[in-house]
Amino acid sequence: MTRFPIISAQNLLILASASPRRKRLLAQVGIPFQSVTSKANEEGVSGDPAQISRVLAEKKAFHVCSETGHSWILGADTIVTIDNRILGKPEDSEKAREMLLLLGGKEHRVITGFCILDPSAMVAHSESVTTLVRFKPLSVKEIEAYVRTGEPFGKAGAYAIQGMGSFMVEAITGSYTNVVGLPLCAVIKALVSARALECFPLA
Repeated sequence: MTRFPIISAQNLLILASASPRRKRLLAQVGIPFQSVTSKANEEGVSGDPAQISRVLAEKKAFHVCSETGHSWILGADTIVTIDNRILGKPEDSEKAREMLLLLGGKEHRVITGFCILDPSAMVAHSESVTTLVRFKPLSVKEIEAYVRTGEPFGKAGAYAIQGMGSFMVEAITGSYTNVVGLPLCAVIKALVSARALECFPLA
């Protein structure tokens, strides 16, 4: 097995995402990284939600790889699904209301697929992580007030668990950071297993 340089302040992990939530999570655990926006085409991907999230994560990583080259690269994609329906990011207030009405009082799944490319542009690791999230019943007044805050926009499923949206969450089963946008436990475990990191926490 070829040994590549490990991630360090001189050899940054490339995060194939402009998501402020993913950047915050990586910074929180002290992994040296650089964020590069991926403009990968996300159309035409089919399969079950776990498979879709993995394929999209790989597409994002490979797209950035073509621009950055010889680095460890992390791509990720988060999907919210309920009753076999995938909820993307709401385009407008009406879509946000519709999603929140659907989620209120029920359990849904948040699935994040992630992919790690080694510096030779080979897939070192690919998996998806699922967290179950249960919302309390939501009144129309609560939904309207939350939509007016603007927080639902740009978020899969129209909410942010790490923000004001936490008022709706009765319980979760699984990784909390997965719902935020990156399952840190699984990602760090994979980085160590792929020998992108020697150990964790970093010395």
